[in-house]
Amino acid sequence: MPNPPQDHKNHDQLTAGSLDVHPTEKALVVHYEVEASILGEGGGHMLGERKEGQKIIRVKSLSPSTDVGALAKKVVEECKLIPSSRLPQVEQLLYYLQNRKSSPVEGKISNSLQMCLCSFLSLGSALILQLARNPDNLEELLHNEAALGALARVLREDWKQSVELATIIIYIFFCFSSMYSFHGVVSHYKIGALCMSVVEHELKRHDVWREELRKKTKAYILSPENGSLRRDQDKALRKYQGLLAKQEQLLRVSLYLLLNLAEDTRTELKMRNKNIVGLLVKVLERDDEELLVLVVSFLKKLSIFLENKNDMAEVDTVEQLARLVPCDHEDLLNLTLRLLLNLSFDSGLRAKMVEVGLLPKLTALLGDENNRQVAMRILYHISIDDRFKGMFVYTDCIPQLMQMLYEHSEEDVEAEIISICINLAANKRNAQLMCEGNGLKMLMKRALKMKDCLLMKMIRNISQHDGPTKPLFIDYVGDLAAEIRAEEEEVWVLECLGTLANLTIPDLDWELVLKEYNLVPYLKDRLKPGSAEDDLILEVVIMIGTVSMDDACAAMLAKSGIIPALIELLNAQQEDDEFVCQIVYVFYQMVFHQATRDVIIKDTQAPAYLIDLMHDKNAEIRKVCDNTLDIIAEYDDEWGRKIQSEKFRFHNNQWLDMVESRQADEAEPYLYDNDNDRTDLFYSADGITPADGSVSPDFFSDLQPQNGDMHHTG
Repeated sequence: MPNPPQDHKNHDQLTAGSLDVHPTEKALVVHYEVEASILGEGGGHMLGERKEGQKIIRVKSLSPSTDVGALAKKVVEECKLIPSSRLPQVEQLLYYLQNRKSSPVEGKISNSLQMCLCSFLSLGSALILQLARNPDNLEELLHNEAALGALARVLREDWKQSVELATIIIYIFFCFSSMYSFHGVVSHYKIGALCMSVVEHELKRHDVWREELRKKTKAYILSPENGSLRRDQDKALRKYQGLLAKQEQLLRVSLYLLLNLAEDTRTELKMRNKNIVGLLVKVLERDDEELLVLVVSFLKKLSIFLENKNDMAEVDTVEQLARLVPCDHEDLLNLTLRLLLNLSFDSGLRAKMVEVGLLPKLTALLGDENNRQVAMRILYHISIDDRFKGMFVYTDCIPQLMQMLYEHSEEDVEAEIISICINLAANKRNAQLMCEGNGLKMLMKRALKMKDCLLMKMIRNISQHDGPTKPLFIDYVGDLAAEIRAEEEEVWVLECLGTLANLTIPDLDWELVLKEYNLVPYLKDRLKPGSAEDDLILEVVIMIGTVSMDDACAAMLAKSGIIPALIELLNAQQEDDEFVCQIVYVFYQMVFHQATRDVIIKDTQAPAYLIDLMHDKNAEIRKVCDNTLDIIAEYDDEWGRKIQSEKFRFHNNQWLDMVESRQADEAEPYLYDNDNDRTDLFYSADGITPADGSVSPDFFSDLQPQNGDMHHTG
């Protein structure tokens, strides 16, 4: 037998919603939702429908003397729509109704009613904010366009009237801005632009408050015995502090919302056009650490774009950040340093950092494990500029760096440490500090043991300075020479060779070094174009120039056939000014010595190449060429006549060009009016030497090896 049909039953379910106050009556409004469902056979759900409703609970007996707590309990007990958990909220709403007043005058809203309205709006907004703070409710709130539109309208029209109300409404939209998918609703109501206006207005208002407080304080200072002025100053200070606290809450939520919206670079550009950088830097004057964390984070995000960085350079960004270094708030300090690191890529901003005294502050942070690395990176950028290298002497940066080199194991020296050391070693006084005590010994020992190219680059920079540091290297010449072998890595040999080439020490027996370590064949082989990287070949040329200061070494090199090799290299590298200058310098050293002068003049074509180069566009090359040719002209008549002829030809061409130019300008032949206008076209070989025909030793003093001027060591 079939089962008898079951009756269909209706089931209604009530769900409590929000609570509010009635806008005009003494009553509470309870919003609720009814879900009606019909169950089919077997109890299965067949049909359902939801309806929204509201119940008005009038409390006409509510008066100033009413016990609000007791009344709230009674309302909750009698109204089943309100759960007991909402008792505090009911009590709050009843308290609001108890104090709400209204007194319309001639159709205008009185101040009291306006205050009540603001309170009502604040309360309603606060309730919406409670919902918005839960991300699960944002989707539902998004569909309530009437509520969001009303909030946006109130904010736009009344934000100047109440800081609290403005803070709450912006906080609601901030909740939406926290999720990128909801940025559209924030943009739709133009909340971002409104927040920019709010921030700008509040900063101007703060200036007014501060000026008022300054005047009251000044008046009290001028008359400290005046009790009335003392009370005025105390009152003004308390008022200022109260206003400041509320304003900083408003600034914080407004800027946080803008930071969220700035995820879109197009929106960020709009902010930049409205001077967001200037506003943020102005806020850096504040002391509220949480607000400062937000502002520095915002500036750090902006600083990755060139235009924003340039805006920061136009205002006092670095000056304001400098006062935050150091500070007790760990996050704020770290963010500030990272922003300074971004800005330190700009040479002008690096200069500003030094100017405002950040160098010793950053140096002090080298002992802070949490911030050492970022501080060191900023110091590295500062150390790049030659104008600031010498200022490190006035801090304890170099002793700290040397101590770090001592303490780190040989394998794990941080790149930042050695990079700063390389830069700073290019300064003479810094190099002296590095060598104090056993500094150089420690560096050489570690570099040679590990074949550490970066450490040797630092040593090479130290070796370029005249004074007390160069003689210290005499003990290590043999160690360095032993490293110059074909089987070693070129980068390593380059640094060792460069260090040796810098050692222009009069007491050093270069002939003994060349022989003992058999360096002449190596140097000659490396002169061949393509035998090694250009940097290494150039260092070989500089090394030859250095050792050629010694008569015996110059003779040894000349006899080995190194001069033709240099001429071949000159042909191959004639477009490279540094190669040309260094090769010509070797020729100068060769003709300077009696032992090699005849080899250069009579057995090679070096003089002819020098004549070709005597009018080179590079001033340094011309200088070395002229002085080398002057010596050749003095000691060899035939070359002297050729050199004189070339000088005549060059100056004659210059004169003819000048005449043609003037004729073109004046449209008539140019005639000399007197002897004073005549160009001296004739030169004699003895006209460039002393009357006795000898060459003064002082004449060549400025051409003694100064490799630091002719090539880059770092």
